[in-house]
Amino acid sequence: MKSRRWFAIAVAFDALLVATLAYGQGKDIRVAFIYDKTGPLEAYVKQTQTGLIVGLEYATNGTMAVAGRKLVLIERDSQGKPDVAKLQLAAAYADDKADIAIGSTASGSSLAMLPVAEEYKKILLIEPAVADSITGEKWNKYIFRTGRNSSQDAISNAVAQDKPGVSIATLGQDNAFGRDGVKAFKDALKQAKIVHEEYLPAATTDFTAGAQRLIDKLKDKPGRKLIWIIWAGVGSPFKIADLDLKRYGIEIASGGNILPAMSVYKNFPGMEGATYYYYDIPKNPLNAVLVSRHMAKFKTPPDFFTAGGFAVAMALVTALKKTNGDTNTDALITAMEGMTFDTPKGKMTFRKEDHQALQSMYHFRIKVDPALAWAVPELVREIKAEEMNLPIRNKR
Repeated sequence: MKSRRWFAIAVAFDALLVATLAYGQGKDIRVAFIYDKTGPLEAYVKQTQTGLIVGLEYATNGTMAVAGRKLVLIERDSQGKPDVAKLQLAAAYADDKADIAIGSTASGSSLAMLPVAEEYKKILLIEPAVADSITGEKWNKYIFRTGRNSSQDAISNAVAQDKPGVSIATLGQDNAFGRDGVKAFKDALKQAKIVHEEYLPAATTDFTAGAQRLIDKLKDKPGRKLIWIIWAGVGSPFKIADLDLKRYGIEIASGGNILPAMSVYKNFPGMEGATYYYYDIPKNPLNAVLVSRHMAKFKTPPDFFTAGGFAVAMALVTALKKTNGDTNTDALITAMEGMTFDTPKGKMTFRKEDHQALQSMYHFRIKVDPALAWAVPELVREIKAEEMNLPIRNKR
C-alpha cells in the first residue's frame, strides 16, 4: 500500500512539474532595454533602437516570439548618467521582472550596470558601449557584448596608421570611451610613435587650446605627422583643421562614425581609418535585408548603430532558440559562450573567455561623392576577426 501511495504521489508530482514547466514556457520573455534616450548620445540611441526592433522582427519571422513565448521589450532611459543607468537596470530586474537586459550607449553607464547584472544574476547584453574595461577588468560572467570594444577599434585603425616614421598625437574625450580607446590604440601600434595624448571634456565645443597643444607637440617632428581623433556625441573636434594644420604638415585621421557626423569627412579626401560598419561595405544576405527594410521604411540607409541594434537582436534570439525559450541564466550562459550568430557584418562569435563578440572591422579610405551629404568610407580591405590579436583583459 505504501509503495502504491508513493507511486501515486510521484506521478502527481511529475504531472505538476510538467504543468509548471509548460506554464513557464508560455510566459512572456521580458527584455529590458536600458538606453541613453536623452543626453548627448541621443542620435546613436535612436539608431540602436531602430536596429533592435527591425532585428527582432526579422529574427522571429515577424512573430516577436521564441518557442511560443512572446518577447516583451521594456524601455528605460538612463539619461547618459551612470548612477541613473545603475538604478534603471536594478528596477528592470526587480520591478519589471526582466529576464535579460540590453544596454547601454555610454561606456560610463554600461560600466555602472555591470555589478547590477552580477547582483541579480541576470544576463546583460552590452550594445554599443566600447570601453575595454567592460569585457576587461570590470567584467563578470553575466556580461556579453555584441558591440566592438576599444581594442577592436584600435587594432583595426592601427592597420591604417601604423607605419615607420609616423608621429601621432591623439585627441580624445576625457571619459572611459576616450581614455580606453587611446590606450588600446597606443598598445596596438608597433612602428608609429605616440608623442602626445590630449583629453578634453565630452561637452567641449571650443577646441582651440587643445589643438594648439597638439600642434606644438607635432610641428617639429620629422616624417609624417597625424592627429588621431576619437570622439562621440556633440562637439566637432575636426574644427581643428581650421587652424591651418597643413602649414605644419599635420594630417587628421579617425575611425568611422554615423552618417551625419561623416559629412565633415568630406573635407579630408583620402583619409584612412577603420570602421565598425558602413551600409555599403558588408556583402551578405543579412545586411541586404537590413538595408532594404530600412530604406523601405525610412527612405535612408541604415547607419553605424542600426547595425549594432540588429546584431544584438540576432544574438538574443539565437540564444533563446538554443535554449528553446528557457530564460534560466545558467542555461543562457551555456548556450551563449562560444556561440556564433549572423549579423549584418557577417558572423560574430562570443569568445568564451570574456564574452566579447569577435567580428570583422573595415579599413577604409575616404572618397567624396557629390551626390551624398556624407563622405564615403570606401573599403580598402576587410580585417577579419582572426587577424586581430585581441587581448583578453579580464581577471576570470
